[in-house]
Amino acid sequence: MISVSRPHQLLDAGIYVDLREILGLHLHVKCEGFNFAGSVKLRTARRLIEQARTNGDLRPDSVLLESSSGNLGVALAMVAASTGLRFVCVTDPRCTTLNLGLMKALGAEVVMVEHAEPEGGFLAARKERVRQLCAADPRYLWLDQYTNPANCQAHYESTAPVIAKHFPGLDVLFVGAGTGGTATGCARYFKDFAPGVRVVAVDTVGSVNFGGPSRVRRIPGLGASQRMPLVQPALYAGVQLVEEEDTVRMCRTLAERGLLLGGSSGTVVHGAREWLNAHDPHQELTAVAIAPDLGERYVDTIYDNTWLAANYPNVR
Repeated sequence: MISVSRPHQLLDAGIYVDLREILGLHLHVKCEGFNFAGSVKLRTARRLIEQARTNGDLRPDSVLLESSSGNLGVALAMVAASTGLRFVCVTDPRCTTLNLGLMKALGAEVVMVEHAEPEGGFLAARKERVRQLCAADPRYLWLDQYTNPANCQAHYESTAPVIAKHFPGLDVLFVGAGTGGTATGCARYFKDFAPGVRVVAVDTVGSVNFGGPSRVRRIPGLGASQRMPLVQPALYAGVQLVEEEDTVRMCRTLAERGLLLGGSSGTVVHGAREWLNAHDPHQELTAVAIAPDLGERYVDTIYDNTWLAANYPNVR
């Protein structure tokens, strides 16, 4: 039995889905959506706030501030509500309706950036708005998931050790790359404690994280329109890029079998399948993929036929 006193204390439900029956793929998917924040970003949110408190940056009148396209914003809103803090999230129109509603329900204030910057897109616009807010009011405390080492440390301390415990014979781990916190934190852990484990980063086409050209991306979560300092390609055994059309196809294929995953999760699973087909055709490796979130937050995008027809008409 798991018993917690406050919602933010529940981190890991230890749930994995073996995809052999669903996809014919020897891959275990670690489902990170079974906590009160609904995503792996709860680990990041907790660690960012803990570090701010340890450093003495968090004062009694502080207002937490962060830029997020969705899941981290919800996680920070939940931790803030659970610990009696104020939180303001700067987001953009790609944030799903449900994520916006969840942040507001949890007491967060939401600031919407309507226009993308010519260089750096919505991410650059959100960060500039954060800087403006900080300059106007010293109470604002920007946690800065993009450069804060606590982002990586969260996954070095909790995500990777849990996977290593459950899969002592692990050969390869697939992790999505957004800010780079999860991928780099896990890669550093396995480099230190199990160097034989390969960590493969999965990113979306149109992200500039690994030097590719920027392109419009419609699914929030993975990828970035500016290079993320926490992304460390030298630590990863490989990088797998996924087209958003393939993300949608994978999400819908899994949903047809009863497994409703989020956009980032669909991206990671598709990338893992492509990598395993190329590098493990006989399915001999022990492989795990981190699924950052579940799919209910995408019912008005990936799982909506009207949205699909408007954005990806060739996907069926």
